[in-house]
Amino acid sequence: MLAEQDGKLLNLLQREFPLAAEPFRVVAERLGSRESEVLERVRRLKEEGVIRQISAIFDSRALGYKSSLVAMKVPQNRVDQAAEVVNSHPGVSHNYLRNHTVNLWFTITVHPSLDLHSEVKRLAEAVQAEGVWLLPAVRVFKIGVSFDMTGEGDAVQRETPSSGFKDLGAVPLSEAEVLAVRALQEDLPIVSRPFAELASAFALGEEELLDLGRGLLEKGVMRRFAAVIRHRKAGYTANAMVVWKVPEDRIEEVGSVLSSFSVVSHCYQRPTYPEWPYSLFTMIHARQESECYRAAQEMSRACGIQEYELLFSTKEYKKVRVRYFTEEDLERAKQVGWRLC
Repeated sequence: MLAEQDGKLLNLLQREFPLAAEPFRVVAERLGSRESEVLERVRRLKEEGVIRQISAIFDSRALGYKSSLVAMKVPQNRVDQAAEVVNSHPGVSHNYLRNHTVNLWFTITVHPSLDLHSEVKRLAEAVQAEGVWLLPAVRVFKIGVSFDMTGEGDAVQRETPSSGFKDLGAVPLSEAEVLAVRALQEDLPIVSRPFAELASAFALGEEELLDLGRGLLEKGVMRRFAAVIRHRKAGYTANAMVVWKVPEDRIEEVGSVLSSFSVVSHCYQRPTYPEWPYSLFTMIHARQESECYRAAQEMSRACGIQEYELLFSTKEYKKVRVRYFTEEDLERAKQVGWRLC
């Protein structure tokens, strides 16, 4: 169990990490602490594996990249082998085994010059999948992975309903903004002036990088700058993807209701198929499975949708951050004449 002060620190790092020259001093002031103490605690929490990374979270589509959730049906006796093949693709950032006949679930993000469908088809053929479903986000109602680390939250607490995220499409970026994306996606050094170190590595000035970062945030290209927590290390051992069968004319209403639950970190509308009729996807992280079931029941009552399933993550095959504008991407862009900025 985390100490109370660690819990408050982690809550703040997930929700309000400042884009400032001395961010840990700002955090310390908000907590009524000292910068040296905050730095020491953050370093310890990283060493213990509770904090995975502190960095920018970007909107893939706004950067021009193509991404999708993919579901595969693979025979259980070959699923580990299949996961290895899927993991070998550099665009795969998350890959999980879930307790369903459609059992392998991963996210893939590819460079604008690549064809997403072709990349997924190639993986499906390589693993001899019995079925594959491309499930890109049609509409985003909520993205806000933030775990309550103080134990004060309630799994069925409601927030102001979301009106959804605007799909920005690809946003033109300057060369300096591309450099800022490359810098800000790096794990933040745990030092007094961390942005100065990031800026120096990419031939930018400290204040220049911060200004560019704030601009990317205002444009919506950067969703937020925050700490990413290893939820299992933090005590959130249950991970359920709840899929909902919702009539087309109620998707906006129901998506707004489902996204209003604080326990929901993600809420998306995705395509349906004859074999997969679920149009809304919500992610729930809880300390135990019973809390997931309780939350899903309350959500069902609130929105009036009775047809839903809980798919629990039973094995994590891969979880890394998507990397944008890598040297490989920039070289590919030159080769195909694709303008990334």
